[in-house]
Amino acid sequence: MEHLIQHFRKDEQPFIEQVVGWQREVEDRYAPKLTDFLDPRQRFIVMAIVGQVDDLQVKSTGIFDTAERERLMIAPNYFDALMEDFQIAIFRVNYPAKFVQLKHPDVLGALLSLGIDRSKFGDIRIAENTIQFAVAKEVADYVRANLTSIGKVKVHIEELGEQAPLIQLEEQWVEQLVLISSMRLDVVIATVLNISRQKSQSLVTSGRVKINWTVREQVSFELQEGDIASVRGFGRFKVLMTEGRTKKDKIRLQIGRLEQKS
Repeated sequence: MEHLIQHFRKDEQPFIEQVVGWQREVEDRYAPKLTDFLDPRQRFIVMAIVGQVDDLQVKSTGIFDTAERERLMIAPNYFDALMEDFQIAIFRVNYPAKFVQLKHPDVLGALLSLGIDRSKFGDIRIAENTIQFAVAKEVADYVRANLTSIGKVKVHIEELGEQAPLIQLEEQWVEQLVLISSMRLDVVIATVLNISRQKSQSLVTSGRVKINWTVREQVSFELQEGDIASVRGFGRFKVLMTEGRTKKDKIRLQIGRLEQKS
């Protein structure tokens, strides 16, 4: 365990221990293990640990195209996972769209107010007057019965069939190679956003930067592969991979910038 933990952050240790537990469970029972919805950094950790085991495989889906949150299936190599094995339901929210506009935080807040952990919900997609969201099937009946309002708006939700059209993202991740002196948060933000180091540090210390949906206010925080950074007012980017160093000891960093589709 120690040789695994040293490659990750201290606050990720509980999740790492959980992943190792999943791996051992699959190896001992020779049966697949279905996880809750995981974010990209969590999936990176799973692949870093379980993906190195020859006899195991990891498959994932969030149903939506390019889903940010997905359920993973850790299974023996001989197991052929079907889409229904991931146990995901997609709901559509019906509400008086002519009179009110609902946003992503409104929907997420209403779902969390049901007392269900965030890990039971996948992506929330909103396009014009349509809202769709993914949920683990084990809590789908409870959500269907209890999600009757979002904010002050009365709503009715219905589960979509397998052939129903799903909302496509109007944004896409555009890959970009940057050269940086270190993986410090302020350094990476300054380089990726093309702003001054002082401005970057101000964004961090003022609480305007989230890494994997958690506010980070330490400019010296070290970014790692799989991290998603959200900078209020500037959008999001994710750390894809490091590609070694240049002759001048600069780090070659592959990132993805979230941009509108042309």
